[in-house]
Amino acid sequence: MRSIFIKEINSFFSSIVGYVALLVFLVACSLFLWIIPQYSILEYGYASMERFFSIAPWLLLLLVPAVTMRSFADEFRTGTIEWLSTKPVTDVEIILGKYFATLALIVFALLPTLIYVYTIQNLSYIDISIDTGAIIGSYVGLFFLAATFGAVGIFCSSLTGNQVVGFLISLLACYVLYTGFEQLSKLPKFSEGIDYYLSMVGMEFHYNSISRGLIDTRDVVYFLSVITFFISLTRFSLSSRTGGAGGIG
Repeated sequence: MRSIFIKEINSFFSSIVGYVALLVFLVACSLFLWIIPQYSILEYGYASMERFFSIAPWLLLLLVPAVTMRSFADEFRTGTIEWLSTKPVTDVEIILGKYFATLALIVFALLPTLIYVYTIQNLSYIDISIDTGAIIGSYVGLFFLAATFGAVGIFCSSLTGNQVVGFLISLLACYVLYTGFEQLSKLPKFSEGIDYYLSMVGMEFHYNSISRGLIDTRDVVYFLSVITFFISLTRFSLSSRTGGAGGIG
């Protein structure tokens, strides 16, 4: 699994696409937070990261599928998946190696955004401190959200040998899982009690819950369950495409 992890990291940064994806994410964050009036923290007038955490999920909705689109699609296109199947690694180790590499890249993308916290703290009045608890909770929620996007993206990549198709399927799936159920719950026909439970199926509900600064185990279990579900689907998809070749642990 370690060799798969290192291979994925090296592969990502050996391509200009990897650097462009991270650069676009960081530039977009900066533009929204400091330049575009509708979202600018300077226009908002409060020492808060709330604007960032409301925008970040949508930017990650684009970044993560871009990171994961080549995970298996490229292996199928080049035929290296057959080579991997002959190695002494199980399908689960291959999947987890690629998944953990995706998590590392997500963390790498989020780390530079911590400078926003420092900047906002210095822009606030001396006797007013920013809500550290809410910021920590929001970052935890953002990580779980991106980690779930990553699991969905890897599964979608295992369905096709075309990276663009993998990206589009992943983008649609992540969008539906993030906000689709939330939007569905707002329909009048679901306004008699079922709307709350319907919104709980979506990721946006649980992300917003964690972002309040209180990390509820129910939200953590939800994200871990969805991640496990899509990792399992990826294993099934990979096994069916390779005809069960290689060790399946």
